[in-house]
This record gives sequence, structure tokens and C-alpha cells, in this order.
Amino acid sequence: MLVIIVAWASIFITAALAPKKHLWSLTTTHSFLIAFLSLIWFFFQDFMFSDQFFIIDNISGPLTILTCWLFPLTMLASQSKLSLEPIKRQRMYIANSTFLQLTTLLAFSASDLMLFFIFFEASLIPTMIIITRWGAQERRLEAGMYLAFYTMLGAIPLMIWLIKLYTTHYSLSPGLMQIMSITQTNSNYPGLFWVMYNLAFLVKLPMYCLHLWLPKAHVEAPIAGSMVLAGTLLKLGGYGILRTSTLIQDNILNKTFPIMIIAIMGILATALLCLRQTDLKSLIAMSSVSHMNLVVTATLISSPWSYSGAMVMMIAHGLTSSALFCLANTSYERTNTRTMVILRGTTLIFPLAWLWWLIVAMFNIALPPSISFAGEFLIMISLFNWSPTAFLAVAMNLIFTTAYTLYVLWATQRGPIPNHIKSLYPFSIREHALLFLHILPAALLIAKPDLILF
Repeated sequence: MLVIIVAWASIFITAALAPKKHLWSLTTTHSFLIAFLSLIWFFFQDFMFSDQFFIIDNISGPLTILTCWLFPLTMLASQSKLSLEPIKRQRMYIANSTFLQLTTLLAFSASDLMLFFIFFEASLIPTMIIITRWGAQERRLEAGMYLAFYTMLGAIPLMIWLIKLYTTHYSLSPGLMQIMSITQTNSNYPGLFWVMYNLAFLVKLPMYCLHLWLPKAHVEAPIAGSMVLAGTLLKLGGYGILRTSTLIQDNILNKTFPIMIIAIMGILATALLCLRQTDLKSLIAMSSVSHMNLVVTATLISSPWSYSGAMVMMIAHGLTSSALFCLANTSYERTNTRTMVILRGTTLIFPLAWLWWLIVAMFNIALPPSISFAGEFLIMISLFNWSPTAFLAVAMNLIFTTAYTLYVLWATQRGPIPNHIKSLYPFSIREHALLFLHILPAALLIAKPDLILF
């Protein structure tokens, strides 16, 4: 695993020494090469690798693969706008993105919970730099402040709990603690305890009522920032809940009914809010909140099927949401606006782009036999076994998700062509390849979903 980390760190050398003319081509090629080698190594280990510092199992394995796969795609998506900046800023951007990749990869693969916490919080630094320095809008500093304060306030209870756990059991290795049957001792208010130590993860997901930073961060971030936020950083929260769930006794999980109610209301409320959005990136960000609240409900049920559904949902959402942000970015680069009513009628200009929009939309609404459908199906079965009433409430989300997805397709692709977009440059091969590389793994997982099932 250390070889993989060093290989990813070698992109710093490429970013610093590559000639100006070939900077992006060399960096993208280098990142694709390391991504393929990393994937080969992960599959060769069969998700059964563990040593003193790193662990790859059925929880961390799919998410580390997703992290490795999305990084070269962010390099592929960023070069159009950033190639116009001074060469020093381009090198700084690539180095900062590489640092974010390393912190995220180390967080997913750390075998010690304190190491996980350190890299979990360290990912905030490059994320803030990307948003506040390379964001395109005037409110990017405000978005960075929202992100910083939400993340740091949620981290304090988690840090206190980890320190207390270490002073009690002298170990923070989940595998060792599971073998020794070490669990969190009973508390007077188990539901409140669960919420407080998971607050950092619920903020990162984010759960409804803790989500206000996400639309701001997505709207202000450049394309690579949005892709990484939606693809991997939100999954750190779900991974943290899944990783620490083995340390919590069942009677604690049974006391979290109010959180379940908030998560279910969040699924429906954010899906309805998507129907009122005019900004395309803001709509995609709110849809991410809806999908991630579905992951929260699955982790609260804490059954094998719900955990599998949560993992499948996170992988499917990482690919689908990242593809949606890429499609939004292609429209923004040509029109300099994200207002959907101004983007209407582009089907006649970009007929092949309509195909990409349609495929990604089908994955977003979990149309069978997509991998998104498998994730929602597992979560829905677990939810029905837990409470038929809750199942009926969450089932309404299927209607709302279909409604706002069709709303996006209608508002951006159909209708008369405005005068200001009748002369747009066509899609490049780079953009088609970028979208294809998002759809390809999602399509391959349809044939072999057991790669990401528990």
C-alpha cells in the first residue's frame, strides 16, 4: 500500500518539472497510469490487505477504488479553463489536487481510527484552497468559511471520543477491537452519544439540517472541486459511520429514532427543493443531500442489507453526481451561466450531449438495471423490514427524484433555442471521453455488483 501512496505522490514531481506545453497531457497520463496500477493492485489483493498502518477490506476497498478512478477524471475536466492561467498557478492547482487525493486515499485506507481522523480533517485544507482560490464566483470566501466552521465544530466531539476510547482500551484499530469484542460502554443518553460522536460524519455526508455548507461549496467550487466533493469527500462521512458502527452496541442504535425522522424528512424536503432550483449546480448539490440522507437511514437501520445498500448507493452516487457536474460544466464553459432557463434548447445543437444527459439521468433516478437501482432496492427492503410506514414515506422520494431529473432534462435540453446560444463550439473528444469514463464503471458494475457488496 505504501507503494501506491508513493506512486500518487510522484505526481508532485510531474507537476513541478513538466514543460509548460505538455503539463496537462503528462499529468493526466501519469494519473491514469497510477490509477490503473492501483486498481490492479486492489483487485490482486482481493480486498484482503492489512498491516500496521493500512487496511483494505470490503468497506474501504470500493471507496479507495472510486478515489483512484476519479482523480484522473478531475485532471481531464480541469484543463480547459485552467490552461489559460499562468503556469505557476496551474502547477499549484495540480499539486493541491494531488494533496487532496492523497489525504482522501489515506483516510479511506488508514487502519487506525486516529490516523483516519487526522486525514479526514486534513482533507479540509486542500478543499478550502481549491474553493477559495480557484472558485469562479464572488462568494467563494463565504463558502470556504461555511465549510471550515461546519467541519471543525463537528470534529471536536469525535476527537474527544477517540481519545477517551484510546485511554480506555489502548488501541484504535477497528479490526483488533472487533476481535477482542471491545465495544463502547453504555451511557445514560445513548442516542445523544451516537449523534455527538457521529456529528463530524453527519456534517460531511451531509445530513439534513447540517447541509447548508454543501450548496454554497458546490456553487462556488471549480469543476474539479465539485467532482471531488460529490465523488469522494461526501463518502468520508458514510465510511466513518460504517467503520465505527462495529464499536457501538445495538441498544445505542435503537435510540436514534429522532435522527431517522430528520433523515427521512431530509430525503423528501431536499428532493422537493430541487424542483424549485434555477441554478443547475445548486440543484445537483441538493440532489446529493437527498441521496446521502438515504445513506444515513441505511446506516441507522444497521442490518447487513442496509450496509450493502449504503455502500452501493455511495459508489453509484459518486459516479453519477460527478458526471452531472461535468455535464453542467460543459454548459457553463460555453455560456458562462448556470441558469437553466437560459440553457434550454441545446439538444438541437449538441445531439450527442443529449445522449450523455439521458444516460446519466437514468442512473440518477435509479432506473433498472443500473447500480443505483440495486443500492436503493437494498435500502428500501431494509427500510420496509424496519418500518412499513417509513418505507411508504421514503418511496415518495422515487417520484420526486424522477420529477426533478425530468425537470433538468426539460429545462436545459428541450424548448426553443435562445439567440445567444446559437453559435457554440461543439463538444471535444476530451469531454466525450470524460463522460464515457464516468459511465463505463457504472455500467460494468451492473454485470458484477458483488465487487461493492458486503
